[in-house]
Amino acid sequence: MTEEFPQQASEDNASSAQAETQIGPEQRINELELEVKESHEKYLRLLAEMENSKKRLTKEKQEMTRFGIENVIADFLLPMDNLENALKFTHQMSEETRNWAIGFEMILNQFKEVLSEHGVSSFNSLGENFDPYLHEAVEVEETETVQEGKITQEFVKGYKSSNRTIRPAKVKVAKKPCAPSEESKN
Repeated sequence: MTEEFPQQASEDNASSAQAETQIGPEQRINELELEVKESHEKYLRLLAEMENSKKRLTKEKQEMTRFGIENVIADFLLPMDNLENALKFTHQMSEETRNWAIGFEMILNQFKEVLSEHGVSSFNSLGENFDPYLHEAVEVEETETVQEGKITQEFVKGYKSSNRTIRPAKVKVAKKPCAPSEESKN
């Protein structure tokens, strides 16, 4: 009984070999060419997918680097503002102190140039419409002389890069006065 199994297996192999020979060499070549073509197309798709992944990772890395640089720059803005505010009082200083102030002003201008080289710039808010992406309202002023939503005063200068606000400007925003209520009229 054990001898039948090996004999049957060899018969199965022989019959499958006959089936392959019955297919014919041209049909087999066509099948193999189709397999090669499918494998090549699959290879090209995987290659394109890999290239897209590399590009996406490179872009993400650049964005993360840019974000890190912008965060460091944001930390320097307050000391720069303080230096700029101190230099506004140059006219009240003695001659010797004014000479020092000129040097500090030159250093401040160098800082501004570095910011500019990295695509960071300050923006003017006075008289502009309030934009929550660019401005932080720290005070509201009721007035009829200025259109509602316009910025009437800038407390802290805002900075932005090409793609995001690094520090919003702190501003005072105009608002229409509230109409007096009936009780306050009487």
